[in-house]
Amino acid sequence: MIAPLTTLRLGPPAETADGVVVLIHGRGQSAGFMQDAALRLGLPRLHYVLPEAPGNTWYPQSFLRPLAENEPALSDSIAALDALLAGVVAEGVAARRILLGGFSQGACMTAELLVRRPRRLAGAIVWTGGLIGPPGTSWPMAPMLAGMAVLVTGSDVDPFVPEARCHETARHFAACGCAGETLVLPGRAHEIADAEIDAARTLLARLIPPR
Repeated sequence: MIAPLTTLRLGPPAETADGVVVLIHGRGQSAGFMQDAALRLGLPRLHYVLPEAPGNTWYPQSFLRPLAENEPALSDSIAALDALLAGVVAEGVAARRILLGGFSQGACMTAELLVRRPRRLAGAIVWTGGLIGPPGTSWPMAPMLAGMAVLVTGSDVDPFVPEARCHETARHFAACGCAGETLVLPGRAHEIADAEIDAARTLLARLIPPR
């Protein structure tokens, strides 16, 4: 049985907030890193759920390695995050008022969770990440995601996430019927730049309007 994840929560109660944003941290980070991202978004009427991975890592190897090298941690993390989303829905929040996102390894978890455990949410933010697996991996199609907005960002010089995988991920979500946006910033270090925060803020304001 997968143990529930430790979470940090911000904002008004989930049941009265305009919507819920689940933000997943990267390798070696904590919920506190995503707390900073949430505060930078500057949308106080949203409720934020910030899960923390055991040992601060969702899976052990690069997301570009063969899938078997990241098991069983990868599947366990997907199951735990899927249970977290189900728990938010059980709190009385409609799935279409929930946005899922993450940075780096958390962005990879966001993308992988959507295709492995498809759930029609308000949208998704993939800040510098992509679908998991080596070149040539075939990912599941998820037609139930059709119409969902997905923002994929990256950099042309990122040392961990190749620009090509960002585009490949965006194309896969487009093939699933998602309404995608891709933002690749030239020369940007491995971070969440202000332009990526701005793009996410615009997306959230559009997808989760005030009650």
